[in-house]
Amino acid sequence: MSPQRFDVPRRRRLLDRWRLVSPTGAEVVSLRQLSPRERLRVTSPSFFTTANMFCGFSSVLMAFDDRFRMAAVLMAASIIFDIADGGVARAVGATSPFGVQLDSLADLISFGLAPAVLVYTWALKEWPTLAWAAAFLWLACAAFRLARFNVTIDPVSDKRYWVGLPSPGAAAVIMATIFALRSPDIGPKLAGTSLLPVAISVIPALLMVSTVRFRSFRYLLSPKTAQARLTTAIIATAIVAGLAIVPAYTALVMAYSFVLTAPLGVLTAPLRVKLFGPETVAPPRTRLRSVFLPLVEEEHEGPVAH
Repeated sequence: MSPQRFDVPRRRRLLDRWRLVSPTGAEVVSLRQLSPRERLRVTSPSFFTTANMFCGFSSVLMAFDDRFRMAAVLMAASIIFDIADGGVARAVGATSPFGVQLDSLADLISFGLAPAVLVYTWALKEWPTLAWAAAFLWLACAAFRLARFNVTIDPVSDKRYWVGLPSPGAAAVIMATIFALRSPDIGPKLAGTSLLPVAISVIPALLMVSTVRFRSFRYLLSPKTAQARLTTAIIATAIVAGLAIVPAYTALVMAYSFVLTAPLGVLTAPLRVKLFGPETVAPPRTRLRSVFLPLVEEEHEGPVAH
């Protein structure tokens, strides 16, 4: 053995021996190699993502304990943290593949599992078989949507729109309905079953996996012009005032209005084109490669050595 080997600290030798390798071939940098300030910068979005996951998990526990309003409050907190982690990541320039995957896993808990448990325990608990099916449908649709979002890359897509109902928006329907109603046994009934819990359990779930486009409203979160900043200020003021005065109904109007933006957008598209121009509607979507097809490496051209 070379004598120079003993000049290297034992910890350094172990780090050299056990080094992470990215599947893409990209260099993986350990947090130990960064300065404390840089380490805080790159991990700060993950703090909000972890808080999102914590609130989602706590919402599940509250739902099983029949504390439905507290479960809805925690789900609302998850939505806030989910918005915050993306904003912080963009603000500090710390968007990373690790953060994307962690965010999706947290979203599956907060907006997949937690709403599914609420559907089972609050909305349809008197019909256990139907509740089980509706809860699993929600969870499966949320997982499908998150997986599709992670693997779908369309460089020419219109960033003003989401393809399918975002999982936080779908969860907001459950959350806001629980806030506004004391009991799920309300509205029209069929064979003794209230149709409202069935509707709020099935329709948002199916919209998550649809290809219907929903407004992202990203320009409201990061306004670029004076007019956009004024619009953001007015809307934010109205929301804060509504949540302070009538929080339950304000949340209900916000959640249901967001879901209705898709069908209303389709119905009003011809009128908006005539009045405001074609830029006010989303351009036609391009057909992308199926996300279900396996990855096939391209064959190298030229002679093959034997």
